[in-house]
Amino acid sequence: MQLHRASSTHFDLRLEVDGVLVSWAVPKGPTLDPTKRRTAFHVEDHPIEYFHFEGVIPKGSYGAGDVTVWDTGTWKLRRGDDARTAVEAGDLHVELSGEKLRGRFALVRRGEKGDREQWLLVHKRDEDAVEGWEPHDHPRSVLTGRTNDEVAADADHVWLSGAEAASAEVVVAPREQEVEEALAALDELGRQGTWHLFGRELKVTNLDKELFPGRDGEPPVTKRELLRYTAAVSPTAVPYLAGRALNLRRHPNGAQTKGFWHKQRPVHAPPFVGSWGNPEADEGETSTYAVVDEAAALVWVSQFGALEWHPWTSRTDRPHQPTYALVDLDPGERTSWGDVLVLARLHRTALEHVGVEGFPKVTGRRGLQIWIPVRRGPTFDETRGWVETLSKTVGAVVPELVSWKWEVKARGGKARLDYTQNAINRTLVAPYSPRAAPGAPVSAPISWDELDDPALRPDGFTIRTVLERIRERGDLFRGALTTSQRLPTLG
Repeated sequence: MQLHRASSTHFDLRLEVDGVLVSWAVPKGPTLDPTKRRTAFHVEDHPIEYFHFEGVIPKGSYGAGDVTVWDTGTWKLRRGDDARTAVEAGDLHVELSGEKLRGRFALVRRGEKGDREQWLLVHKRDEDAVEGWEPHDHPRSVLTGRTNDEVAADADHVWLSGAEAASAEVVVAPREQEVEEALAALDELGRQGTWHLFGRELKVTNLDKELFPGRDGEPPVTKRELLRYTAAVSPTAVPYLAGRALNLRRHPNGAQTKGFWHKQRPVHAPPFVGSWGNPEADEGETSTYAVVDEAAALVWVSQFGALEWHPWTSRTDRPHQPTYALVDLDPGERTSWGDVLVLARLHRTALEHVGVEGFPKVTGRRGLQIWIPVRRGPTFDETRGWVETLSKTVGAVVPELVSWKWEVKARGGKARLDYTQNAINRTLVAPYSPRAAPGAPVSAPISWDELDDPALRPDGFTIRTVLERIRERGDLFRGALTTSQRLPTLG
């Protein structure tokens, strides 16, 4: 039984019969009250793949809206021995054993057969009957414990109406059980094979290959471990990549080798890896970028040898309107980590002073970045100018630490507050992306308070430690997805 908020809110009763879901739409929902009758409309059979779908059907699609698994369980016939015959006859008596719905129910057709046949759904008087029982008093999903509002606000699954049933469900952010199943499937593979994960199939190779040298006495990180991390972090990481062109930093032979930028989506990428054709690309420039809108696509990125993920700061629907203003604290040769922290604290104070919320993260290398979410509207020129004013005000406080020279050699080893990153197709490494360095460090979000923690290091979090940090502290960057703010004028 699914609770479906489409053009109208209704409950969908689905009984598995002969490998399909025989379905009725019940506008007021089922009840355990035997004194009440509920109208039900017999609708088309649904594919078995839809059985436990919970998520969102996109706008413009048939049935667009949000869906929760309101109840689930087993059923059996109470009369006759063939369910399909009973449905054809318009007289179906069943016993439900669900988490909410229990006991004997009757479904009886009213009137003639045809499109949207009208039936009655009633609960029999038995030991499971409860007078006054209403479905809207029990709104939460039995699958995830969420309400429809919560699913609509943060959908982890999407159903593409009209697609083949086997590929219609897109896993944007896998649930914990789905991640565990995917990791178990990977563990069963040898050096290579076909990995079934999140409703997709992905060919994986060279799983025992060492991709990151070890550090601090730890063993090297293999490709299998990188893929495990990518699958496990995907529910948290994909929202920062979805809907954005992606620049990949590839090191097919490992982080110890010289890598290269890869921007063109390869023609051999699986169909579930999204794409965006850049209409402004000149001859010889990248014409089609990969877009990671689901978890399996991010895992493909790692299988493809991309050790770092660098999304655009604008979305593909409005490529000239950034959703973030970026502060990049780029240390020079003489810049200590303590100097970087001084600059970060000054930016923290400056943002507090002007009433703007920013979200810091360590880069996984030597530096630190601050992402400032903005309501779409300003151009890159405008966000770049705003960050330049902010950072030059900060830099004026500690001129001995900062250089504004463009060339590295001309900076005298000082740090650069790089406001020039606020430009189209200029990217900063994504939250939770690995970095191509020994130990597989991660660009990890931090809290502002951690700037005062003497144990904080720019490359202190790795793919072996950051998942536990997420479990303990949650996603410290999540506010960057939900905050909508205008940048104030800086005097």
